[in-house]
Amino acid sequence: MQLEIMPRKKRLPAGRAPLLLLLCQLVRALDVPLDPKLLEDLVQPPTITQQSPKDYIIDPRENIVIQCEAKGKPPPSFSWTRNGTHFDIEKDPLVTMKPGSGTLTINIMSEGKAETYEGVYQCTARNERGAAISNNIVVRPSRSPLWTKEKLEPITLRNGQSLILPCRPPLGLPPPIIFWMDNSFQRLPQSERVSQGLNGDLYFSNVLPEDTREDYICYARFNHTQTIQQKQPISVKVISVDELNDTIAANLNDSEFYSAKSNRERPPTFLTPEGNASHKEELRGNVLSLECIAEGLPTPIIYWIKEDGTLPINRTFYKNFKKTLQIIQVSEADSGNYQCIAKNPLGAIYHTISVTVKAAPYWIMAPQNLVLSPGEDGRLICRANGNPKPRISWLSNGVPIEIAPDDPSRNIDGDTIIFSNVQERSSAVYQCNASNEYGYLLANAFVNVLAEPPRILTSANTLYQVITDRPALLDCAFFGSPLPTVEWFKGAKGSALREDIYVLHENGTLEIPVAQKDSTGTYTCVARNKLGMAKNEVHLEIKDATRIIKQPEYAVVQRGGTVSFECKVKHDHTLIPTITWLKDNGELPNDGRFTVDKDHLVVADVWDDDGGTYTCVANTTLDNVSASAVLSVVDVPNPPFDLELTDQLDKSVQLSWTPGNDNNSPITKFIIEYEDAMHEAGLWHHQTEVSGMQTTAQLKLSPYVNYSFRVMAVNSLGRSLPSEASEQYLTKAAEPDTNPTAVEGLGSEPDNLVITWKPLNGFESNGPGLQYKVSWRQKDGDDEWTSVVVANVSKYIVSGTPTFVPYLIKVQALNDVGFAPEPAVVMGHSGEDLPMVAPGNVRVNVVNSTLAEVHWDPVPLKSIRGHLQGYRIYYWKAQSSSKRNRRHLEKKILTFQGSKTHGMLPGLEPFSHYTLNVRVVNGKGEGPASPDRVFNTPEGVPSAPSSLKIVNPTLDSLTLEWDPPSRPNGILTEYTLKYQPINSTHELGPLVDLKIPANKTRWTLKNLNFSTRYKFYFYAQTAAGSGSQITEEAVTNVDEAMASRQVDIATQGWFIGLMCAVALLILILLIVCFIRRNKGGKYPVKEKEDAHADPEIQPMKEDDGTFGEYSDAEDHKPLKKGSRTPSDRTVKKEDSDDSLVDYGEGVNGQFNEDGSFIGQYSGKKEKEPAEGNESSEAPSPVNAMNSFV
Repeated sequence: MQLEIMPRKKRLPAGRAPLLLLLCQLVRALDVPLDPKLLEDLVQPPTITQQSPKDYIIDPRENIVIQCEAKGKPPPSFSWTRNGTHFDIEKDPLVTMKPGSGTLTINIMSEGKAETYEGVYQCTARNERGAAISNNIVVRPSRSPLWTKEKLEPITLRNGQSLILPCRPPLGLPPPIIFWMDNSFQRLPQSERVSQGLNGDLYFSNVLPEDTREDYICYARFNHTQTIQQKQPISVKVISVDELNDTIAANLNDSEFYSAKSNRERPPTFLTPEGNASHKEELRGNVLSLECIAEGLPTPIIYWIKEDGTLPINRTFYKNFKKTLQIIQVSEADSGNYQCIAKNPLGAIYHTISVTVKAAPYWIMAPQNLVLSPGEDGRLICRANGNPKPRISWLSNGVPIEIAPDDPSRNIDGDTIIFSNVQERSSAVYQCNASNEYGYLLANAFVNVLAEPPRILTSANTLYQVITDRPALLDCAFFGSPLPTVEWFKGAKGSALREDIYVLHENGTLEIPVAQKDSTGTYTCVARNKLGMAKNEVHLEIKDATRIIKQPEYAVVQRGGTVSFECKVKHDHTLIPTITWLKDNGELPNDGRFTVDKDHLVVADVWDDDGGTYTCVANTTLDNVSASAVLSVVDVPNPPFDLELTDQLDKSVQLSWTPGNDNNSPITKFIIEYEDAMHEAGLWHHQTEVSGMQTTAQLKLSPYVNYSFRVMAVNSLGRSLPSEASEQYLTKAAEPDTNPTAVEGLGSEPDNLVITWKPLNGFESNGPGLQYKVSWRQKDGDDEWTSVVVANVSKYIVSGTPTFVPYLIKVQALNDVGFAPEPAVVMGHSGEDLPMVAPGNVRVNVVNSTLAEVHWDPVPLKSIRGHLQGYRIYYWKAQSSSKRNRRHLEKKILTFQGSKTHGMLPGLEPFSHYTLNVRVVNGKGEGPASPDRVFNTPEGVPSAPSSLKIVNPTLDSLTLEWDPPSRPNGILTEYTLKYQPINSTHELGPLVDLKIPANKTRWTLKNLNFSTRYKFYFYAQTAAGSGSQITEEAVTNVDEAMASRQVDIATQGWFIGLMCAVALLILILLIVCFIRRNKGGKYPVKEKEDAHADPEIQPMKEDDGTFGEYSDAEDHKPLKKGSRTPSDRTVKKEDSDDSLVDYGEGVNGQFNEDGSFIGQYSGKKEKEPAEGNESSEAPSPVNAMNSFV
């Protein structure tokens, strides 16, 4: 066999490393490996590698090429025989042989004829080791002869007769393909009635008038020459029995007329094959074709059975409308009796075909090449079978072995040649011929006697890379004669590897069944025979397996959505994987919606076709792994279709439909809607719902409706589009089932009765001519019903009625078919009029200053003249009790529903003068007012004073100014002022209570503490009690002399200079400290600062030089909203109670630029809680200065 040379660096795909089966000296078929280096000095007898087929049909329009290729060492020479004699190529100028080959080219395109070179050719390839021969190649030119000219008479026959149109194509080589067409080159239609037989004839089981035509043409196509031959057209005319009787009526009596039934119907008879039995012979391996075509009326049906057996399931096929039975790859077991049955309603007939399967010779064991070393034994075996059994004959170098040169090492025993103690002269090519009457087999097998030391053909230092835990196959392709023994070693000093761990193959390959990391290393292959030894080193590396650590997962996505699959791979660091995504084991669609990004596959705008299995494949040069996930694309269902109405009754119908695709989400229900094309065209109404498992529904219908239905499918994602509308179905008219609803009787005027109702819709009318019968009579009278029939309207007005009289009313529907059921009676009233009488005996009881209770007597019912809606009280404030100027205020109204005779008036103003009256109310309006009643409310507590201001603060006094309450609610008797001091911790001091006359609007408090915050509570009083209070805060001034001195000091130049000197000193200290730290020294800043009395130096931090106390969180609290006192010292009662003292703001808070700087620099850290009732000091330059003393 041909040896495949391995590359220098070889990677073995996991699980399928190539095994080089180089078994160099075994008694079985072998080729000497044709390694280029080996062939330089290794001889080999010829071997035929390519030849033309035994039956070689050529195209006579092209050159003849007869192939014969062979291999061997030295290269073989070629010769040919033709018809059993030597074919001298050099004497024929048209014949050339391909250089280095035995292939012949016969140039018949320039001159000569193909028929001249017909014959049996055989090629011989020869070198010093023997001669190999080809098969006998029978060369024949293809033929496509014309049809013989013949005159075809038109065929006339009556309807129902059988007919065979013969084709009888000319004999061609190879046989032509037959088909029937018309003049337009259209194939004639075939069926169970009309079909083409295996012989090409066209069979009609019975003819019909439509079979009449003049262009039945049989065509023969010769594929080898690409030509088509045409037979003359055949004309066929089919006439009916009536036409035939009319034609012969003048010449025949009544008894001779054709009967339509007797001539049209008949049991089957076979057109082919004839008789009841026939025989068929076929060769093994071919296609067995059995045919039965029958005629009859009606057209017979063909059935096939095998007697005493069954037809092979996988090899049996029916062709030509079951008229042809085919069994492929037929074997001797298929021999037997096959029966075809033709059957129609009038009978059945049978035909038995006896099948015998013969066999051309076929190999059981073909002889194989032998490579032996001198003195060895061997044998060539040639075994074949066939029917009849083939005869075996041997040839040596193309010569019958009986006349071949004698070889003492050779002994022939039937189909076996036995070799003993062969020598180099025993080399030869032997041919085995197995033949019977159906063909022959020819096989070449050489015996090559060689004496060769071992040679290792695998490349040295080949590198194998294998995945861990998988087999490793290390090649050691070798050659030698005698057959060398092979051993493997690992490492430089390793011992021979044993079979219990490793597998040593006959071709020299070493197999490590489960490679591990410790299998890595260098392996040595050593081949030995009696003529020498050879060795070779190969290298093995074990790699980590590629794994998918994050697999894609099953996904469900709605159509139009986006889905992402993730595939994370872990691999050996020396291998570079490639990630490939597949869909249904094929490539991804070439579509921009598919995006592959690192570990992800993203599919956007998903379609239905995107559903399927997505596979992530990770490939390296050594292995591959894959993981798959299924994508289900879901959506609302497709609309149902094929709506059909069945079982159509007056008041019901059955609707059926075919569900649309559920788009991978099961349908849970179907919604059925209807349209009434007669009354509400285009408007669809809900009819019913059914389970998603149903495809039919029984629907209840109403009379006189032109129904159309549509169906919608529902799944978990929503509702489908509606189906196409069904056919329309108009139900019969009937009397109305229901009467109008919402019947009412209300008068619009005092002398009428307006009867209204909700009309029936068209769907409820149940028929044409919808009208209403309106009936009425007085409830308390003895009058008969008055009725009127009105058109399809919604109201009727009865005039001339008494005012507000109860009526009984009914409205009945009717149409052209009849009346609806008797309607229900409802009560109504004629029109209302305004009440005639005012409520009497109106009484007022004042409950308190803001609430009064009113009582009245009801009016007589008859005077109401309508439905009593209730009583309405009008009241208004006329003047105050203090006898001030009268003011007219807007009237207020309170309505009390129903027949109540009392009510409460809330929200009155204290100390006020009120007037009221009462009126009765019906549906028409108000009656006359009762006489006015006057009442007064008592005094109440006043509202809070309108404002409170603190003005003119001094060291020990504050002046308060206020405005009286906006609503005194009585006569003010006095004001109450309460106040108390507030210290720096927001603690309140003792409360002082002070009474102030009611006529005062200003008051000065004296003997107060200086620089102290006070809180004030202020309210007014009437005889009814104290009103709401208003609060305020204010601060007395600080000592004026001290404030003046603070300002003077702050403006002195020496003070400014001192502050600059302090700042400069701090800067120098910081610079010195920085220098000392950079030099590695330690400056005891902290100790000096602790010993220094200066409070401004102490807050300095050692590391960053910032002022630690300056950023005290307490000093940075923001001012609360509303806590700042305006410049006029006025504070509204709604303002906050917070004090500016808490935030260190003094009274004189405005300083010049220097003083302000000093205050910010040192004032914050001086804040401490005041002792006792003393107020906290405001930050000032004095405090800053004192810190340096």
